[in-house]
Amino acid sequence: MVIVMKPEATEQQLKEVISKIEELGYKPHVIYGATRNVIGAVGDERGKFILQSLEIMDGVEAVIPILKPYKLASKEVKKEKSIIKVGNVSIGGKELIIIAGPCAVENEEQIINTAKAVKSMGAHILRGGAYKPRTSPYSFQGLGEEGLKLLKKAGELSNMPVVTEIVNPEHVDLVCEYVDILQIGTRNCQNFELLKRVGQSRKPVILKRGMAMTIKEWLMSAEYILSEGNMNVILCERGIRTFETATRNTLDLSAIAVLKEETHLPVIVDPSHATGYAKYVPSMAYAAVAAGADGLMIEVHPQPEKAFSDGPQSMNFNSFSKMIEKLRQFASITERT
Repeated sequence: MVIVMKPEATEQQLKEVISKIEELGYKPHVIYGATRNVIGAVGDERGKFILQSLEIMDGVEAVIPILKPYKLASKEVKKEKSIIKVGNVSIGGKELIIIAGPCAVENEEQIINTAKAVKSMGAHILRGGAYKPRTSPYSFQGLGEEGLKLLKKAGELSNMPVVTEIVNPEHVDLVCEYVDILQIGTRNCQNFELLKRVGQSRKPVILKRGMAMTIKEWLMSAEYILSEGNMNVILCERGIRTFETATRNTLDLSAIAVLKEETHLPVIVDPSHATGYAKYVPSMAYAAVAAGADGLMIEVHPQPEKAFSDGPQSMNFNSFSKMIEKLRQFASITERT
């Protein structure tokens, strides 16, 4: 249920409604709006009719059932777009946000040089993997905590927030000490214990789409994070697995349009993992912006041919710079900065 408060409702009336929701056995999630506040009450659907009794409380304008299975992610709860703030960066607003960096943190020189380079070219957030879930157990798995330390140092030197992938619920507290945004990769998009744990962390979360997930399943994964009280979720389309083998995955740009209709959460696109080849990344990045993406996540490496992982899909500094220049033209057409 969504409990819509009257525009003139007081803070005390809001607290009383929250208390009543908890008394009835539901979890309240307050969503503050420009003109009025709403409360999402989630819990066992079998007894949700008892929440209708809240209509008689002071300050309540209406009690409305949420029809979508993804309750808190739905526009039924919040019609205006959510803007996720990370330091001085706002994801979901008018500015097109660029997240760039290597697939994996390999050493201090590599990550610091990359951070300074992508920052000078227009990137807003630095990415880099410290823990790498790899298909093969013999592939490079990341530097672990040492990688987190190097990523944080590079972010501080370049004055950028940093994001890294989290793969284990037991690592959440450790990773949160070093990074500004947590990333859930495609292989963990339905790791429900991990989703709940990052939901408890309150750190912003980039949730990548599972490679074989429907949009509904993807939003239900987001719901796990939201239902724990963490409303700072960013959805990332990174391609889905189809019969096509010319690219690593098939980038589903139509998902952007669907998500803009279904949810208030920001949507970004990762054309690097979608295509698997650096030469295809620019055209898919331009298309993603034209389709309405709020940001892009791009793999950039000083020497892609020597990268420990995902070298073929990583752009070098020169190609990244050229792409950013052209992206500005697409951004202006879509009334973004």
